Amino acid sequence: MRGVVFDGTRTEVVDDLEIRDPGPGEVLVAVAAAGLCHSDLSVIDGTIPFPVPVVLGHEGAGVVEAVGPGVSHVRPGDHVALSTLANCGTCAECDRGRPTMCRKAIGRPGRPFSRGGKGLFQFASNSAFAERTLVRAVQAVKIPADLPLTSAALIGCGVLTGVGAVLNRAKVDRGDTVVVIGTGGIGLNVLQGARLAGALTVVAVDSNPAKEAVARQFGATHFLTSTEGVRDILPDGADHAFECVGRTELIRQAIDLLDRHGQAVLLGVPAASAEASFTVSSMYLDKSILGCRYGSSRPQRDIALYADLYREGRLLLDELVTETYPVEDFAKAADDAHHGRVARGVLVF
Repeated sequence: MRGVVFDGTRTEVVDDLEIRDPGPGEVLVAVAAAGLCHSDLSVIDGTIPFPVPVVLGHEGAGVVEAVGPGVSHVRPGDHVALSTLANCGTCAECDRGRPTMCRKAIGRPGRPFSRGGKGLFQFASNSAFAERTLVRAVQAVKIPADLPLTSAALIGCGVLTGVGAVLNRAKVDRGDTVVVIGTGGIGLNVLQGARLAGALTVVAVDSNPAKEAVARQFGATHFLTSTEGVRDILPDGADHAFECVGRTELIRQAIDLLDRHGQAVLLGVPAASAEASFTVSSMYLDKSILGCRYGSSRPQRDIALYADLYREGRLLLDELVTETYPVEDFAKAADDAHHGRVARGVLVF
């Protein structure tokens, strides 16, 4: 079968991947569509260290092909969106409703794929850039069959991370003020999360002025090409500032833009060794810097919720899909994503 493989030096689309049958508690999914997220590019450029060779992709949707023993919530033929959380469901963190903190869901890549008799790692417990992938049952979330799979694919990362950061981690409330730095796939979902939460003033910041229209479509009330004008709109600063790019100087700017009791939420991913600075004395007015993994999401609940919001016309998905590409055109899709030509490109099989 076809898939996108990174061997540590180059990325190629291959057609000789194999995948094992599902075991207990596992689901085999025929992937129909997969969003191209910057995290995939970050593996390729080394920003995110990951063992190789690896089958890339982590934002997908498709149709259940087979299930292993013990799986009862989905069956062959069901449409599913895939999450990256292979959480155990039984530890203290899972019991508290914090599956993103499950230690069994972090840093334990499996090898369900093989090529020429040699195992390949699975990226983010998902590897959606393959015609078929194998996930834990908890990662396969049933969605309505009338939800376009090219749009549903984006729920599994961009929406869960961006909207979830607003609703679950920052807990933005009605009337709050929000600054969003970076309006790519994650930033746009932060914007619509702020809109859903009832934020009053939502300032989008992106160096590309061509992104203003889509930023406003998703929920921005103001658009700037740098953070320099934010204080003109919010003289006291923002209740919430989301950094969605992954650059340390922008992290500093997000912190500096906070009002008293404000919080900066870090969503962009800089290099693993990157360090950011801030003025310590500025933090004593109850300001916070929050990390956020995967939107602090609970995928079985949140994916179903976001699917319902989409069907009601309250959550934008189709508008995120700027371009679809046959998987064979991965190189072009990656180049478009790297240069910001698309909000989200989607690979289709």
